[in-house]
Amino acid sequence: MIMNLKHLLPLCLAAGFGALSAPAAELRVPAFAAYLDPQPDGARISSRSGISGWTDPHLSVLWFGEFKQAGLVTAAVELTLPENTPTRLRLTLNGQARQATVTGQGTNVVTATFGRFQVATGYQRWVLTSDNPAGQDAGTLQGLVLSGNPAETAHFNLKPRRNAASVHLAYPVAKDQKVDAFYCEMTAVEEPLWTYYMACGWHRGYFGMQVNSPTERRIIFSVWDSGGEAVDRQKVQAVDRVTLVAKGEGVNSGDFGNEGTGGHSHLKYLWKTGESQRFVVTALPVDATHTVYSGFYRHPETRKWILISSWRAPKEGGYLRGLYSFSENFGGSNGHLLRKARYGNQWLRTADGQWQEVTTATFSHDPTGKEDRLDRFMGVEQGEFFLSQGGFVPGYVKFGERFTRPTSGQPPPFLDLPKLPLNP
Repeated sequence: MIMNLKHLLPLCLAAGFGALSAPAAELRVPAFAAYLDPQPDGARISSRSGISGWTDPHLSVLWFGEFKQAGLVTAAVELTLPENTPTRLRLTLNGQARQATVTGQGTNVVTATFGRFQVATGYQRWVLTSDNPAGQDAGTLQGLVLSGNPAETAHFNLKPRRNAASVHLAYPVAKDQKVDAFYCEMTAVEEPLWTYYMACGWHRGYFGMQVNSPTERRIIFSVWDSGGEAVDRQKVQAVDRVTLVAKGEGVNSGDFGNEGTGGHSHLKYLWKTGESQRFVVTALPVDATHTVYSGFYRHPETRKWILISSWRAPKEGGYLRGLYSFSENFGGSNGHLLRKARYGNQWLRTADGQWQEVTTATFSHDPTGKEDRLDRFMGVEQGEFFLSQGGFVPGYVKFGERFTRPTSGQPPPFLDLPKLPLNP
């Protein structure tokens, strides 16, 4: 006989069993949303197959999530292994370590269950390690499975994009101002690999510094083509292309695409963390439809301004608009690390030679910062604006919030810029 649950409930209460409990909330966090430590490329991460090729027991798999409520959470990991092949795994949360051994069933997913963990509120780091001998495959991970009331309201990034959010400062400029120079000083505070800190951005380009590898850093200046091509510069007609006017000694130049198209230039230079770097971009209208945009960098060793490059941009003829700065994590495999830089002493120069200090800026972020990665911030520190993202730091700054830094009152010093070629 089948009994309706609404009739069963009073019987359970009368028998002393208490109310029927609802199934525990379950949260499934894909393996492709995890990070590898200490080697980001120590195994393969794919949105289709998860994490595979994990044979190094010194490599850890990390998941980060924010919990709104404390309590007990049951944790498990789903994976696949060859038939009858065992794997021994360990899951750790805030010093609570649980072990599990599971045997493979070929292409069928098996579950390594680690039991219950006490979860606190805030961002929490789940660390999965292998207790297998070196060289033994720990299995192809499918994901972390959490169940319990705290899991119901927990926030994890569940998308394949693991980059920290890109964050921006927008500087107000009067619509009728003819801005022919924009000056900004920038200091990297935290600078993991695959970080681009951009000091001087405007409607046609960007200028800043990048961490490319443990042994290579760059000063980058790029200018966009006209037209709407987003990916392939070969599709851009000659009349819409920016053309190189000049570049500094040791500077590489070429094309770029996939984020709009245009002319790219960079100087390989090991700029230093914690040391203020100085940038200025200028605009020189040469006729009614063309403007030459130039990026100058004050070399920390010679203490002289050097030209990175100058580009003649079509369909312009005007000055700098849409001034901004930003910070970007362009390699997602270490998107869990904190990035931070300070941006200060911003000045713009009008076409009649007058300098004006810029002391307010508005915060924004890319779509990743909308709901996937909320660890993104702007503020004022040591008299300068700062931007930070990553690190799974609690709290966040609202999109569109405006900040004001203290005034310095001193226009840019030592602005003795190299001369550009005549008749660009």
